[in-house]
Amino acid sequence: MSSSRSEFFAGFKAQLPLMVGVIPFGLIYGALAIQLNVPAPIAQGMSSIIFAGSAQFIGAPLVAAATPGIIIVLTVFVVNLRHALYSASVAPYLKPLHPLWKVALAYLLTDEAYAIAITHYQAEGDGRHKHWFFLGTGLALWLCWQASTAVGIFIGAQVPSNWSLDFALPLTFIAIVIPMLKNRAYGIAALVAGVVGVATIGLQYKLGLMLAAILGITVGMIVEAGRSESE
Repeated sequence: MSSSRSEFFAGFKAQLPLMVGVIPFGLIYGALAIQLNVPAPIAQGMSSIIFAGSAQFIGAPLVAAATPGIIIVLTVFVVNLRHALYSASVAPYLKPLHPLWKVALAYLLTDEAYAIAITHYQAEGDGRHKHWFFLGTGLALWLCWQASTAVGIFIGAQVPSNWSLDFALPLTFIAIVIPMLKNRAYGIAALVAGVVGVATIGLQYKLGLMLAAILGITVGMIVEAGRSESE
C-alpha cells in the first residue's frame, strides 16, 4: 500500500533521469540572461516566478529590451498556452484535493512534471496519495531548475559561445515523449503534431505549437475511437 511519503520520494526519483536535459537547459538560460544584461536577481526571479524554460528564453530578451510589461505577460501567456491542455488532462485526478493543493500543483506543472505525473495517474494502483507523487516530481524539477539557473548566472556566462549546448531543449522533449508512445494512436498523434509543428514554425507568437497540439490530439482521439469500435 502506498503512503504519502513513499509517493513523494517515488515522484522525486522518477524526475531524476530528465534532469540530464534540464540542467544544461537551465545553465544556458542563466548565461543567456546575463549576456543580455538582465540583472541577476531578475533572471533568477523569472525562474522562480515563471518557472517555464521556453517562456523564459523568449521573455529574457524582451526584459532586456525594456518591452512594456503587458507585452511580456501576453507573450509568455501565449507561449505557455499548452499548459491549459495539461491542466485539463490532470484536472479529473485533482478534483478531490483542497484548493491550496491545486494551487501548488498548478505552479509546479511543467512539461516534464506533467509527463511523469500523468503516466503515474493513468497506471493502476492506489490513487489516494498520487498527488504526493505529483508534488515530488514537480518539486524535484523546481529545485533542479533554480540551481541550474543560478549556476548559469554566476558561472555559465564564462562558457564559450561556440559550445553548441542548445541541443538540451529538443533532447529533453524527446526523452519526455518517447516513453509515452504506448500504442498506434499515441504514435500517430505525435507524428501529426510534429509535422504540423514544423510546417507552421513561421506563425507568429508560437501559435504553431498550439495548432500542432490540437491537431495531434484530435487525430489521436479519432484513431483511438476507431480502434475501440473495431474491438
